[in-house]
Amino acid sequence: MLLKDKRLHLESEVFKLGSALVAFSGGIDSTLVLAVANKVLNGRVLAVTAKSDSVPERELHAAQELTQALGIKHKIIRTEEMSSPNYLKNPANRCYYCKSELYAKLAIVSSQYKITNILNGINLDDLGDHRPGIAAATEAGIISPLVESQLNKQDVRNLARDMGLTNWEKPALACLSSRIPYGQPVTAKKLSMIDEAEEVFLEEGFQQIRVRHYGDMARIELLKTEIPSLMKNGLYEKTIHRLKKIGFQKVTIDPEGYRSGSLNEALDLNNEKPI
Repeated sequence: MLLKDKRLHLESEVFKLGSALVAFSGGIDSTLVLAVANKVLNGRVLAVTAKSDSVPERELHAAQELTQALGIKHKIIRTEEMSSPNYLKNPANRCYYCKSELYAKLAIVSSQYKITNILNGINLDDLGDHRPGIAAATEAGIISPLVESQLNKQDVRNLARDMGLTNWEKPALACLSSRIPYGQPVTAKKLSMIDEAEEVFLEEGFQQIRVRHYGDMARIELLKTEIPSLMKNGLYEKTIHRLKKIGFQKVTIDPEGYRSGSLNEALDLNNEKPI
């Protein structure tokens, strides 16, 4: 299917809904869904963003700025996944518990606003990855219009660029809990350390960063093309010093560089347990 046909299909399917609540993370996938819904539904759309310990504050601000720029009604809600023992244990299906909590809260909001359709930003490529949250979406009856219109990640970026969405090149983002190896408990302290450490690299201009939390050690994933920049002009020593002040005793740079879902490399997907 050509990209223009996928776009027409997406617009047609969303138009049929009449109104929509969009689970809006501020990432490019949910931004595209939100922008299309706003366009074809003549503003009968509500963006809802979750606030929790696993979401960096900067992402909430970015989501607010986007909805303001698009002129779309936006609501921020508090989710309570950190109150779930199942989530805190950090099993391989941790995302299932997080998304179940999110979708339950979105159902309450949709009822309050009398909106029957809840949309997310899952795209076609997500189906080939380890994404327990997709099961939660299916159980909750969440609509995934990008999947229904056969849009993969590159399609999403191309359409977003064509629509003039300012974040069409925004790097992929996952929640801070995804930086903690499966089976290691999720705590507010760990999430805060990860957030602060990643902010250090973002302040220095790095585009894509993951700080993996291994007890007192931080494993840094940068784009391979950006690793040489870290080694220039004393920047490496400067960042290591700042990370140690945050609480990490050891810091290592992953020579393989950033790659999405690297923690899944140690996962037996058949049993959803660490190898």
